[in-house]
Amino acid sequence: MKSALVHDWLTGVGGGERVLESIYDLYPSKIHALIKNPDKLKGTFFEDKEIETSFIQNLPFAKKHYRNYLPFFPLAIEQFDLSSYDLILSTSHAVAKGVLTSPSQLHICYCFTPMRYAWDLYQFHIRHLNGLKRPIASYILHEMRKWDSLSASRVDEFVTISHYVAKRIKKIYGRDAPVIYPPVNTKAFFISEKKEEYYITYSRLVPYKKIDLIVAAFAMMPEKRLIVIGDGPEMSRIKSVASQNVELLGYQPDSLVRSLVACAKAFIFAAEEDFGIVMVEALASGIPVIAFNKGASREIVEDGFSGMFFQEHTIDSLCKAVCAFEKCQDQFDPYKIKKSAERFNLDRFKEEFHSFVDERLVAFTRG
Repeated sequence: MKSALVHDWLTGVGGGERVLESIYDLYPSKIHALIKNPDKLKGTFFEDKEIETSFIQNLPFAKKHYRNYLPFFPLAIEQFDLSSYDLILSTSHAVAKGVLTSPSQLHICYCFTPMRYAWDLYQFHIRHLNGLKRPIASYILHEMRKWDSLSASRVDEFVTISHYVAKRIKKIYGRDAPVIYPPVNTKAFFISEKKEEYYITYSRLVPYKKIDLIVAAFAMMPEKRLIVIGDGPEMSRIKSVASQNVELLGYQPDSLVRSLVACAKAFIFAAEEDFGIVMVEALASGIPVIAFNKGASREIVEDGFSGMFFQEHTIDSLCKAVCAFEKCQDQFDPYKIKKSAERFNLDRFKEEFHSFVDERLVAFTRG
């Protein structure tokens, strides 16, 4: 069967793009995306792949500021002509699932999440806007919610990244979504016999990742050392609350990240996340994770075995969790922790996703 891949946009390589890469390995196909940034794809898996983009690619400043064209995303995704394909595989956290298909085509969507800024994070984003920006954004996101709900009916089969997101899909779209955890390259991470006296976290520095909370908590524990890796729009604000025991390293190459994680006492994770690949990478390095007890953290971290939880998004709650961890840190076995990460490895993803698609294709063909 002739297949096509649809992705929201290709402006860098993160967790979503690693999923797309794994699916491409299984179903090598032309990729359709709203926009691509060739500069960000140099030296990556996608540099030489056939990628068709939408009209947004040609709009002013779209390469960097494509999110400004959000109201045009639904129209743009609907312009792709997929009529010559039998199987459509979309990887979507925004609009990719909304491509137009016919009853003779099978459309399977690997849904990272319904668009969060229009649904459960709507109030979070709106409250930070002032003046005319607020009513304009409110109206645009209202229209996006209507389109998002409508376009869910275009998907024949949903599959998603965690049980946490599956509940959101059920509530918003009224659809069941089996869970196939995303692929994590666990083989790239290693256990270090030499442990150092620091904690570590790494992430893109955006508000919902709560890196500011982690940094503020360690400011209250000056005897404990924290390393923060990553860059983003929150960097200046995080610098303003960082104390001398916190090292902000900015962006670092993967090889250095793996070495620093392997030597850390524990990984700190404060986001209420849909999955959390960085937590799995920490476990694959044999180090425990101290995580916020909401979201998909509960599906990755086993309390008392591969990490510990803190209950509230407060400095006090995180500080108490770190202190509790230090009282029992010797109970964590790095080799057992690393083994727990193998539930999320790359080969497992490919096997499960391929089986899922094959089963649906058989049923669809017979149907």
